[in-house]
Amino acid sequence: MSIGAFDATSAYGRVLGATKLPKITEAETTPGAGSGFGWMIEKLVTDAAGNMRSAESASAKQVAGKGDLIDVVTAVGAAETALDTVVAVRDRMVNAYSEIMRMQI
Repeated sequence: MSIGAFDATSAYGRVLGATKLPKITEAETTPGAGSGFGWMIEKLVTDAAGNMRSAESASAKQVAGKGDLIDVVTAVGAAETALDTVVAVRDRMVNAYSEIMRMQI
């Protein structure tokens, strides 16, 4: 059984409690405002790095006694999910590149 990108996105949205997929804003679809695969990857990595920074910050606050454990667990969970997504996209890109390189001309 193969899980497509849309199925995975829908399942992720259901887990988050969303009933619909997020709407794409006009700024995300205009050609000059950042479109294409490179922009998507850049945004994905930037968001993942931001999630990791917020998890680290929440952990530091908890160690200092100023934070809440629930916030730490939530931030670490978000960072883990973001990192797993980046790794999955990287793996798919490497597999696609390998398959393209195996194609005969």
